[in-house]
Amino acid sequence: MMKFRFRRQGADPQREKLKQELFAFNKTVEHGFPNQPSALAFDPELRIMAIGTRSGAVKIYGAPGVEFTGLHRDTATVTQMHFLPGQGRLLSLLDDSSLHLWEIVHHNGCAHLEEALSFQPPSRPGFDGASGLLSLARVTVVLLVAAGDMAALGTEGGSVFFLDVPTLTLLEGQTLAPDEVLRSVPDDYRCGKALGPVESLQGHLRDPTKILIGYSRGLLVIWNRVAQCADRVFLGNQQLESLCWERSGSTLVSSHSDGSYAVWSADAGDSPMTQPTVATTPYGPFPCKAINKILWRNCESGDHFIIFSGGMPRASYGDRHCVSVLRAETLVTLDFTSRIIDFFTVHSTRPEDEFDEPQALAVLLEEELVVLDLQTPGWPAVPAPYLAPLHSSAITCSAHVANVPAKLWARIVSAGEQQSPQPASSASSWPITGGRNLAQEPSQRGLLLTGHEDGTVRFWDASGVALRPLYKLSTAGLFQTDCEHADSLGQAAEDDWPPFRKVGCFDPYSDDPRLGVQKVALCKYTAQMVVAGTAGQVLVLELSDEPSEQAVSVASVDLLQDREGFTWKGHERLSPRTGPLPWPAGFQPRVLVQCLPPAAVTAVTLHAEWSLVAFGTSHGFGLFDYQRRSPVLARCTLHPNDSLAMEGPLSRVKSLKKSLRQSFRRIRKSRVSGKKRAANATSKLQEANAQLAEQACPHDVEMTPVQRRIEPRSADDSLSGVVRCLYFADTFLRDAAHHGPTMWAGTNSGSVFAYALEVPTAVAGGEKRPERAVEAVLGKEVQLMHRAPVVAIAVLDGRGRPLPEPYEASRDLAQAPDMQGGHAVLIASEEQFKVFTLPKVSAKTKFKLTAHEGCRVRKVALATFASVACEDYAETCLACLTNLGDVHVFSVPGLRPQVHYSCIRKEDISGIASCVFTRHGQGFYLISPSEFERFSLSARNITEPLCSLDISWPRDSTRASYRLQESPKLSQANGTPGIVLASRSRDGSPDPGRSKGADTPEPPEAMLSPTSIDSATSADTTLDTTGDVTVEDVKDFLGSSEESERNLRNLAEDEARACAILIK
Repeated sequence: MMKFRFRRQGADPQREKLKQELFAFNKTVEHGFPNQPSALAFDPELRIMAIGTRSGAVKIYGAPGVEFTGLHRDTATVTQMHFLPGQGRLLSLLDDSSLHLWEIVHHNGCAHLEEALSFQPPSRPGFDGASGLLSLARVTVVLLVAAGDMAALGTEGGSVFFLDVPTLTLLEGQTLAPDEVLRSVPDDYRCGKALGPVESLQGHLRDPTKILIGYSRGLLVIWNRVAQCADRVFLGNQQLESLCWERSGSTLVSSHSDGSYAVWSADAGDSPMTQPTVATTPYGPFPCKAINKILWRNCESGDHFIIFSGGMPRASYGDRHCVSVLRAETLVTLDFTSRIIDFFTVHSTRPEDEFDEPQALAVLLEEELVVLDLQTPGWPAVPAPYLAPLHSSAITCSAHVANVPAKLWARIVSAGEQQSPQPASSASSWPITGGRNLAQEPSQRGLLLTGHEDGTVRFWDASGVALRPLYKLSTAGLFQTDCEHADSLGQAAEDDWPPFRKVGCFDPYSDDPRLGVQKVALCKYTAQMVVAGTAGQVLVLELSDEPSEQAVSVASVDLLQDREGFTWKGHERLSPRTGPLPWPAGFQPRVLVQCLPPAAVTAVTLHAEWSLVAFGTSHGFGLFDYQRRSPVLARCTLHPNDSLAMEGPLSRVKSLKKSLRQSFRRIRKSRVSGKKRAANATSKLQEANAQLAEQACPHDVEMTPVQRRIEPRSADDSLSGVVRCLYFADTFLRDAAHHGPTMWAGTNSGSVFAYALEVPTAVAGGEKRPERAVEAVLGKEVQLMHRAPVVAIAVLDGRGRPLPEPYEASRDLAQAPDMQGGHAVLIASEEQFKVFTLPKVSAKTKFKLTAHEGCRVRKVALATFASVACEDYAETCLACLTNLGDVHVFSVPGLRPQVHYSCIRKEDISGIASCVFTRHGQGFYLISPSEFERFSLSARNITEPLCSLDISWPRDSTRASYRLQESPKLSQANGTPGIVLASRSRDGSPDPGRSKGADTPEPPEAMLSPTSIDSATSADTTLDTTGDVTVEDVKDFLGSSEESERNLRNLAEDEARACAILIK
């Protein structure tokens, strides 16, 4: 009999309005370090810094919370950037020789970064024959002169062109060709050789009419722009790499490709100078690598700083990434672990000052930013309040803790300060302090925990725009590894020449891959946490304010339960150290639980009120009482055919090959069966049913949506015993009259196990429970018919709300759950959501996501969405991320779809695997190994940059008569919909006819179904490490051809709808 349901007379307008007040999708900010940086700039007047990347992104940073992001239209590498001092304008050069002018402009009190103009240099000989301009083949260097109103462009052909910066147009009649320079050079120096490309251009701080030009061949020329002649000529013979002009103009420093640098005097008469006053190879006499960049900074004390990158002995240390700092007799060779991109000093740039007096040195590396305090003896590193390298060791898992109590927050911050104490004599703080953060202080503190490959867990302040490092927990000290031998070798080599000093925290190499952290859980009320790793180690830790020395209890739990026929072929367990061990202040281990076999932990949960921790692997799950230090339960979930579960990660290649082979076989089978079904589809019975349906169905009846056929899962699928989720709840399991502690476990094969726990209750007023043993009895066992992996389990109280966390109800920190009405359990699998009544476990509501949407569930979380219109109104909903990168929100417990957004590219498997939701409707996912993208599903709870900048260029100055003709964009590189790039009139004010302000509300369609806006990094980068990438993820990525085509069609339709919304 045909199913049908009555359609409502249109959507409920009241509910639609409420949705707009509750839900809104925004990609708000990118946390971490920019991926693949390629250029650096600093504005000494505004104290802001810019970083350009290979993907064409421009990111400007000031004080913590002051961030601006822009993205070039073309995905090209940013090779150079230059600030127009004090103006909030930035000139960027791309590797295609195009120049782009960016401006920080204010809309409604908040500053935004906009691209104002662009310039593509002519590449055809004979361009503009009237002026006789030659070809700008490739721009090699840019110099801003005349307070930023003019730019000198050095080219690969040796010419120097001049550009009017406000209009980005070439100035006629001022081009300096190599032939003009050669007239000032002696005949014997010419000898038929070309000067080569322009390697460096330097300006005179006090005389803007003079420019120092350095050619690749080694020739240095001080050119007078007004007189159109060469004031001084220096006949160098070594290939030039870099130049620096001392602020008084009397001294030049050049660095060369043979690892040497030379000091030239500019006051030694008018005749061409052939020999420098000083020439030295600091790391000679053996062949050295090139010195790529050199700086000279003088001090009032009479000494001067010489800072240069490179120059290391080619044979011995040619693979090192070093910056050398030389002052008088003191030489320090800063040794970094990644490639040096650029560096600058923070010093006085006022022309009236006689000395530079450098305060700090900032070095941009490929994987981190390091700032050194040059005013403090020893030149210590300055802790960065942002731009910390999240991937100092590869991220393997992450978790978010909301509403952290102030006491716990202060204790974690204190522990972090004890880890890296600052010298008492340090007078310098973070030097990049420009702009003002206009965002309000966060109402609650949020912690982001990241687990890493080297066994560390890092704590980050995720309350605001700047992701600030708070504390680092290391678990490697508990185990015996090979790192001690490496440390001793490093100490032995410290006395050798050059005087290396390790700087920075990026260390991609792990001493032992078994140390990798797989899961973390933190109880914010008792300061206890669980860290579970790759070799089956489960650590229970407790926060201590004082260092201590104590032994760690070790216990083993056999998850196979002596089952015959299974042999573990993977890695060995980690060997713990014995005896009392020293532990610094912070989280200190109390108990180590070792799972046997030592497979990677796939799920973990902690209940501090009951002193219980549950953990699961690919073999089963266990329950441990860490107060009595004794196991309570061990259950094996292996299927007889689960051979892959016994192979471990060492056999991952074989597993991947097998899974790919199975995927292709299924695709082949589905195509063949699909053809057979199509051939028999035109039966008389189906024709009759179709005619009956057309005649019988009235207009107000809607047919049930056609459900997508799901490939059935066999019971003996590989890895079916993997435990995917664990959950503690105080609910009704045995009968409807008595509630008590329970533990729930879900597996890869769709099995759910529910255990009733007998936990001794604590004495009134006491924190700890009695020492009696905890008992566990199997209460229910549910097998989902579709056998999809169980992703999450949650119990809902009588009002349909999730149960509070441990201690929240007992300490009156949250509303007590309704224990009078009937409870329900929400089970989320990869294919559907189901709500079952308790204690009978009978199906109440369900939503088949895979059947309706053709996607699979990857991450789910229950989140509270507060209303923008009414402060007291909020709804608890289920947020879900699919394997296609879409985010869906469902009501609870009704499981009605509310909104859905396109969030992550479906090809970004690692980004999807790394996603984590917060309790208040936000989320994080990795867009590169070093960056988290933050997004918000809540219309009220949004964390985004709100800042301003005091700029000095006049608004009524002469501006270009044309701007970039572009359609309004919804986002910058970080995908923030609130920022609109608009064309502007000559006076710099927004053109009301072409753009909407930042506070203009979007149409309802745009709020409920925005287009997917990827960040600059995620546009063309797919991760290869980070996140738990499973075989199922790879299967999803392969998919069937029919599903891929359908998804592409849907995507095209969504983009067409989005374009229609924008054009309105």
